[in-house]
Amino acid sequence: MLYEMTGTIKLISDIQTFPSGFTKRQFVVTTEGDRFPQDIAMNFKKERCAVLDNFKAGERVKATFALSGREWNGKYFVDIDAIKLESLDAAGDADAGMAADIDVPPIVDDVEEVMPF
Repeated sequence: MLYEMTGTIKLISDIQTFPSGFTKRQFVVTTEGDRFPQDIAMNFKKERCAVLDNFKAGERVKATFALSGREWNGKYFVDIDAIKLESLDAAGDADAGMAADIDVPPIVDDVEEVMPF
């Protein structure tokens, strides 16, 4: 299932590369319109990391994302995986949102099919 939220980019991190070759890039979006705005950390993974090259801190965006969860050693983890990022700033580059609209593999409802362990 996909979700959407709007807010302002607070932080864009550098790309992290792990020994397995897996890469991810985290960014934080501060929600808007809430009584108590929240800072929500999301990730782009693998080749999608480059999407964030078209954005900067302070830019208003609409993020489309999926949630994934897993259990490991009795602890539970949730990831927020960004699928698409669109600029909402009128002054922003009109093509920035288009660059984020890349070919995305389908979301699998059965997590067991995609989990490596």
